[in-house]
Amino acid sequence: MLTAERRQAILTRLERDGKVVASELVASLGVSEDTVRRDLRELAAGGHVLRVHGGALPPPPAPASFAQRLSVAPEAKAHLAAAALPLLEGANVLVLDGGTTALELARRLPPERACTVLTNSPPVAVALASHPRADVVLIGGRLLKDSQVTVGAAAIDALRQVRADACVLGVCSLHPELGVSATDHDEAHVKRAMVAASAEVIALATADKLRTAGPWVVAPLADVTHLVTDAGADLTDAYAAAGVSVVRA
Repeated sequence: MLTAERRQAILTRLERDGKVVASELVASLGVSEDTVRRDLRELAAGGHVLRVHGGALPPPPAPASFAQRLSVAPEAKAHLAAAALPLLEGANVLVLDGGTTALELARRLPPERACTVLTNSPPVAVALASHPRADVVLIGGRLLKDSQVTVGAAAIDALRQVRADACVLGVCSLHPELGVSATDHDEAHVKRAMVAASAEVIALATADKLRTAGPWVVAPLADVTHLVTDAGADLTDAYAAAGVSVVRA
């Protein structure tokens, strides 16, 4: 088998199974451990896989700026936001993460809904500024301009003082084995604090975010209460089997 054919076989298995195990590749491809390690290293360098101990996982979608993401799949994000709103009934204190789907949810928060919303996203705070009954707390810190969220010690310290009823988490990657992960180190720390501060965690994830993994782990899958997604059962069965409530938009 040529090198290109072998690496394509690895990617095909990765897409099918959501992971590849190095020892299984050695056996099925009939090559040495060194060859498999070299293949995975080269595929990781090209952004095709995320190497983990003993194998590899699918990488997250290529990062894009907040402005670029605003025009990507707006209908899908609107459906996710609409599907997530009923999960927030009865929650008086909400933590709302950044991201374009969270922004859509903020725009859809019913005007009669009285609650306190904490967010590290200036666009989300602006969207709620005219809401008649929502108190808005904008969490400070260093602004990540591409993501339009605040990060750093100030943001984490503010979240440590909160006991929220629910957190709506924008998800970069959600893998059945690794859990929630992110592509930015500082943003991962803030998301981790959001999860720790909240009784329930609602993950918003379009299908392309599922069965992928970023380099910075945010939380295990056990910390996710609900997954709101547009993905079919073929992608969500593993999450449901792990005890996550799956809500399809």
